[in-house]
Amino acid sequence: MDARLNIVTLGVTDLKRARDFYEHGLGWKASSASNEHIAFFQLGGMVLALYPNDHLAADAMQKPAGAGFRGLTLAQNVAAKEDVAAALRQAEQAGGRAVKPAQDVFWGGHSGYFADPDGHLWEVAWNPHFALDERGEVILPR
Repeated sequence: MDARLNIVTLGVTDLKRARDFYEHGLGWKASSASNEHIAFFQLGGMVLALYPNDHLAADAMQKPAGAGFRGLTLAQNVAAKEDVAAALRQAEQAGGRAVKPAQDVFWGGHSGYFADPDGHLWEVAWNPHFALDERGEVILPR
């Protein structure tokens, strides 16, 4: 698996309040990919995403509170759908724990989750809506 981080998704209790903080409070520009369900911000070669905490927990098949879910997932986008399962296998072979198997998801992509040895959740996703540049960095729609 490549050593890179593409997206940091923060689970938030109030998406509008959180988006207002980053967009209006900090002056960051939200991507046109943002909507009433999720917000995206380009941070150099990385992306910050804001998503309701309960929905984020459900997507990772975790409880929204407690030791299993911390309101934060890390994500890496891959170039091809089949790369998702390969990366999850590699993480599990390296001592990670499979959390959600690679599968087609509601937003049109393909993803799965693993937990590192400390329980930090990583999503590996193929997203047909976001391009990757030659360095494997996500390019959000403007």
